[in-house]
Amino acid sequence: MSGGVDSSVAAALCVAAGYRVFGIMLRLWAEDGAAGANKCCTAGAIDDARAVAEHLGIPFSVLDAREAFKAQIVDGFLAAAQVGQTLNPCFACNRQIRFRWLLERAMALGADALATGHYARVVGGPKGPWRLLRGLDPSKDQSYMLHRLGQAQLARACFPVGEHPKSEVRAMAARFGLPVADRPDSVDLCWTGDGGLPGFLERQLPAGALQPGAILDLEGRQLGRHAGLARYTIGQRRGIGVAAGTPLYVVARDAERNALILGEASALAGSRVPIVDLHWIAGRPPTGALRVSAQIRYRAPAEPGELRFGAAGRAEMRFDRPVRAPASGQGLVVYDGQTVLGGGRIDMEAVA
Repeated sequence: MSGGVDSSVAAALCVAAGYRVFGIMLRLWAEDGAAGANKCCTAGAIDDARAVAEHLGIPFSVLDAREAFKAQIVDGFLAAAQVGQTLNPCFACNRQIRFRWLLERAMALGADALATGHYARVVGGPKGPWRLLRGLDPSKDQSYMLHRLGQAQLARACFPVGEHPKSEVRAMAARFGLPVADRPDSVDLCWTGDGGLPGFLERQLPAGALQPGAILDLEGRQLGRHAGLARYTIGQRRGIGVAAGTPLYVVARDAERNALILGEASALAGSRVPIVDLHWIAGRPPTGALRVSAQIRYRAPAEPGELRFGAAGRAEMRFDRPVRAPASGQGLVVYDGQTVLGGGRIDMEAVA
């Protein structure tokens, strides 16, 4: 439970279905001092989650996951930022914190399954393989964030709100009389604190990791100076500090030269996207070239193409038409219709 609408309605639906339910909230890592608490577990959020549990008549507890979260999620994010990659930490958080660290502790307390407020669906089993499907509401679907889960985790996973559109979930919150029915959805990384991601990186990266450097165009002409490569993302247009006669976007971060490379929108497009660190929900990779659709970021549409497998666990997604701004470090998630097959980490310098 997070104190938000989705996890609160998930708990209410489990209670209404007749399950014995207990609520758990995770206390996650946050910076010391004035930077601010983790947005997922502020004092107000804890109070909201406890109030929902009391309203539903279920036990509630807060587990301290700060050490595990810092070691397994935040440190990996910072290490990637130092080499010019921006990881999606939700992949690791869902696999390592929610559906490993939390699931193990929930089972030790007597739970048979872990229900969360994710907009996704699980079907299959117990004799056949478990499948992860998109949530019913395409505007809220979170299956992209869950693609690193495996068979053992999906066997214990329950996503009650995944069967409903968001508007219906809010309406159910009101019908259940939940005190968080009007709470707004959370956005951004939960731990970044004051100043968002740029402020967090400035405080947490070691001295010298945010060295200023040259901003170059694709021909190597200097256009200005940047304030540290980790502050910028592929596809970014605003906040670069360069004025030009045509809109320019970040198309590359050259760590070797400490240079930020800008180009027009057309330079962002790519139709062949290499991926590494592959994971398949069925527990084994598909065989041969595969016609699928793939998504290269959370809010991007899934685009059709062919997935081809290479050596050493690598693959390449060959899209039928170019996709915008594939970025090293981000996830590429593979779908067969509504079913998540798995995915990997984009590495634009890898060879499949």
